[in-house]
Amino acid sequence: MKSLSALLLLVTIFLSPVRCISQNLSPESSKTVYQSDALTVTQLTEDVYVHTSFLQTETFGKVACNGMIVTNQNEAVVFDTPADDSSSAELIAWIRTKLHCKINAVIPTHFHEDCVGGLKEFHENNIPSYANQKTIELAKERGFNIPAMGFKNSLKLDVGGENVHAGFFGEGHTRDNIVGYFPAGKVLFGGCLVKELNASKGNLADANVNDWGNTVKSVKARYPDVKFVIPGHGAVGGSALLDYTIKLFDRD
Repeated sequence: MKSLSALLLLVTIFLSPVRCISQNLSPESSKTVYQSDALTVTQLTEDVYVHTSFLQTETFGKVACNGMIVTNQNEAVVFDTPADDSSSAELIAWIRTKLHCKINAVIPTHFHEDCVGGLKEFHENNIPSYANQKTIELAKERGFNIPAMGFKNSLKLDVGGENVHAGFFGEGHTRDNIVGYFPAGKVLFGGCLVKELNASKGNLADANVNDWGNTVKSVKARYPDVKFVIPGHGAVGGSALLDYTIKLFDRD
């Protein structure tokens, strides 16, 4: 049965239609390249994709959760897993069969389920996982999936000869939240630290609302030339998402 399920998954991936959607970005940034009931992949730039899966929550209902895929020269790094193992299996299969990429790493941006929910599937596929050391500690404490390797403040990984960065700039949505950045494309994955335009403050159960605004100010100062900003939930935009999040939480 498992082999039949895998075959059906691959058939779904190969036959998945390509559709265009609007995100108020440039035309090449609005292409949905894979879609199923559980997972959507949208091409943002030539080398960067947004993966979106769905998490059922008690407070907010069914929530769409974003992650980022950075690719170059048949290599890839994934930020945040999809919400569960089955949608993670879809994503891994799609990256390997459609992009023909070796996945060098997966990087959860904090310890919540929308970042580590599918981590077991990545580990079963021998894909290394890296996270803020605080993320590892909190995942252990709360009983979530645990990333394998930790870093303190920053991480730089190679993707086909280009660098991809992960960094901790301070507390906000959680005590451990980091962001990802791909300099070659000027793409920032803000994760749940960054809100889409007009969003509410959202889940504050583990938040530090006093520091949140200043943390995003530090991110903006570090990446002043950012072109695309991917929030943890909702529509992709530009630096206006940073400004909106700062305003939402600014206490000055």
